[in-house]
Amino acid sequence: MISKIPKWIGDLLEKSIGPNLTVLEIVKLTPSIKKIRFQGDISKMKFIPGGASVARVSDTEYRNYTIAYYNIEKGIVEIIFHVHGNGVGSQYLDSLKVGDSALISEPRGRNQYNPEVKQHFIFGDETSLGLACALFPILKQNQHQFQFYFELDEENKNVPELLGLENVTVFPKDDSFKSEKKVNGLPIFYATDWLSANYILTGNVKSIQTFRKVLKRKITGKIFSQGYWLEGKKGL
Repeated sequence: MISKIPKWIGDLLEKSIGPNLTVLEIVKLTPSIKKIRFQGDISKMKFIPGGASVARVSDTEYRNYTIAYYNIEKGIVEIIFHVHGNGVGSQYLDSLKVGDSALISEPRGRNQYNPEVKQHFIFGDETSLGLACALFPILKQNQHQFQFYFELDEENKNVPELLGLENVTVFPKDDSFKSEKKVNGLPIFYATDWLSANYILTGNVKSIQTFRKVLKRKITGKIFSQGYWLEGKKGL
């Protein structure tokens, strides 16, 4: 979905976009990471692992966020938000309070999880934590091997542990994943049994591009990539 449309069109489309959900709980994991639980009628929604929902963050603008957890019977949806900068999305998220109403669409996108593959590698940053939380219980339940690599700001380095994720390696956000030489030296490439794994790359577009370029020279498994943000670009 496009990130910006005129208000009158948004008002007309609102019912078709998705239900209005109520903010049930807000957990501030760090100054820039919030886990928000919404509740409402999600009985008609179809969920896919790591599916992204559109949220209306102003009269004219929309942003994509990954569903981290859902429970259809209880009408619950959880999203992990990275609140940073002065963008309209961050301003909206900072303003939300318990009891507020929010327009959240049905998740859509490509299913990046293949149950036939027994090894899964997931890379990302703060914007990828929701995807990790969505995939983690599925990987555990199906007894797959999995690894999470995150590039995180110093204040967020303990968030994966707070979220209960396992098999996590955290790297400082120092542009290492924009250097082919440094990516070449990652521990994952010293484990030959991981060369046929599925690789899911999300988060910063530039980091993904570099990682993908190196992977294509080294592995036989499939690569799925989805950039969530790019410096200087709004509404990706």
